[in-house]
Amino acid sequence: MASLAQSTTEPHQSLAWLRDFLKEELAPYPGRVALAARMVIAATIVMLITMTFRLPYGAYAGIYALTIPRESPQITVKTVKTILIAFSLGAAYILIGAKFFLDDPMLRLLWVIGTLFVSFYSISAMTNYGAASRFGYLIVITVPLWDSYIPAELKVEGTLWAVWAITIASLITLIGELIFAKIRPGDDLVRSLAEELASIEELLACYAMDRPVDAKTEKKIMRFAMLGTSRLRRGLGRSTYSQHYREQMSAVVALVGRLIDLAANLTQLGIHAVEDDRQRMRALAAAIASVHADLMSGRVPGPTGIDGKREFSGGPPLLHEMEKTVSLIPNAFSVSGSTSVPLSPSSGDERRPTVFVADALSNSDHLKFGLKGCLAASLCYIFYTAVAWPGINTSISTCLLTALSTIGSSRQKQVLRFAGAIGGAAICGLGAQIFILPSIDSIAGFTVLFVVVTCAAAWFATSSPRFSYFGFQFAVGFYLINLQEFKIQTSLTLARDRIAGVLLGLFMMWLIFDQIWGAPAVVEMKKTFVANLRALGQFVREPRPGDTTYEGKRSRSLREGINAKFDKVWGLADAVLFEFGASRHEDLALRDRIRRWQPQLRTLFVTRIALLKYRLQVPGFELPEPVHVAQQEFDDRLAGMLDGMADRMEGKASDRKDMLEPSFERLEQTVQTCCSEEPGKSLTAEMQTFLALSRGIESVAVSLDREI
Repeated sequence: MASLAQSTTEPHQSLAWLRDFLKEELAPYPGRVALAARMVIAATIVMLITMTFRLPYGAYAGIYALTIPRESPQITVKTVKTILIAFSLGAAYILIGAKFFLDDPMLRLLWVIGTLFVSFYSISAMTNYGAASRFGYLIVITVPLWDSYIPAELKVEGTLWAVWAITIASLITLIGELIFAKIRPGDDLVRSLAEELASIEELLACYAMDRPVDAKTEKKIMRFAMLGTSRLRRGLGRSTYSQHYREQMSAVVALVGRLIDLAANLTQLGIHAVEDDRQRMRALAAAIASVHADLMSGRVPGPTGIDGKREFSGGPPLLHEMEKTVSLIPNAFSVSGSTSVPLSPSSGDERRPTVFVADALSNSDHLKFGLKGCLAASLCYIFYTAVAWPGINTSISTCLLTALSTIGSSRQKQVLRFAGAIGGAAICGLGAQIFILPSIDSIAGFTVLFVVVTCAAAWFATSSPRFSYFGFQFAVGFYLINLQEFKIQTSLTLARDRIAGVLLGLFMMWLIFDQIWGAPAVVEMKKTFVANLRALGQFVREPRPGDTTYEGKRSRSLREGINAKFDKVWGLADAVLFEFGASRHEDLALRDRIRRWQPQLRTLFVTRIALLKYRLQVPGFELPEPVHVAQQEFDDRLAGMLDGMADRMEGKASDRKDMLEPSFERLEQTVQTCCSEEPGKSLTAEMQTFLALSRGIESVAVSLDREI
């Protein structure tokens, strides 16, 4: 009976999870309607142009009009440049390869397999994922063209038409985004953060005045909590901002996301605050309002006046946690905290662009990824070539688009691609062919149908990265059936072949990535978080005395690696939701803990970057020799504490007794002693900043050490 009860409960829980998940992803957020409208307008214009002038590859042009990022005009310009360069190089690669390998079937097969390996390896080893994936995608969509029995001139012409169609779609999208930027100027990232902070401020104001929370405010808080921070993190990752600004704002995004989660939980408690608690809430609301105003004015947030270390015996649950989180926001900025300092996205150290990641040749994971993806796609290619079924060539693109490095993330893409294919191709595509298109005899009628389907796809596509892929695949399924030719499709064969190709690709990916070389996302998430703890400990210890080349080489490499691991942990946390099994509850609990620790660890990282100039003895930030020695001792203690956290997470017995508080007290005493050599002279502004940053690191590290 117990097993029967468990079996009936699990499906109910799965359905409840799916319902909550869809509710989160489909909830509106500020700017979503405008974003979806811009996507629909661009795709519709592309459709009208391709249908009017009968341009080949219209389906892919429409798809790219939807998929180009729109977080900011700078990101769109950067992406369009990437698309044009990647597709031009891809076309050149295809034409050169055809010249040497087209006439011999065996050489042609080896060339295709080798090209697939290059495509998958590039996705893993190149710094620009978009360029690598688009290079591979052009090759994938033109492989059936070069395998067909038509004159070589038509094959060359078809390849060039593919590049031209996508170029038109990219330029139309770019023009639309530039026009929208003129209509609504401003930074979407800062605007979104300000809206979230304003909603928290309104919530606290209601509690401070001892009145019920406004329904609109509560709904707004819950909507932000359901949306999460993945959309903002994705925008930062694609942005053209300086590395320093990205590091700062990534920490702020994580902290504001933590505040939203705490505020959402606070609304569910039905608290009744006494006067002392209301006073704390008024102070907290004022601090949040100050941060809000500084961000909107383009200034670095100054000190909040909130003591995050102060302990309270009572008070509403989660209030102290919110105070601690707000107090960390100014620490994310590596300046003195003066509100007169401008917050410049373009200032700071610019990363020198590189084509491949630093460990492209030394890390065997890139080679394994290339081999896995190549094997899955090659099996698909060999199968549909052997059975003479070219219509299922979508199997190769399925492999390319769903190939990721863990079970959860690859399965996530596979599930969404299959669901999108069913919804876009089987339901909308076939349904339109059977019930709607026979009654349409003009481009106007087809445009109405196209806009309706694209609106649904755009709304799905503007979800978080956990679900947005479904929207794109929904559009792909519909477009490949109805935009491939300049007539109404009367045969259901095309839709059947597209769906069969997707199924074949998913099966091969499941076989290779999940069954042979699979790695659960929760394992990878924990492994990456632990690796980041150790990398941050290494970053804290360096540079060693006498290392004059550190800033230009080792520092940048470590910072980029740590930032990449932060982003990877967030992505893996999303992927864990798509893994099921007996340990799901434990996996989700670990996921929640790591997501709670991430903002604190990122704040510690950004604050450490601010202190780096003192350890490097940059001109203007020199420390007296006793202070410099005390700082090195403090850093060594901090690094030992981080290594101890990593040991505990790996289940190792750690005998580290790194007491950071006494080390900071000695550092503080040394600073005071050195400055007191001149009687009556107080600490300089730089020394005050040095102590404030060190105190912030000590506070965050001790708090994190107690939790892990």
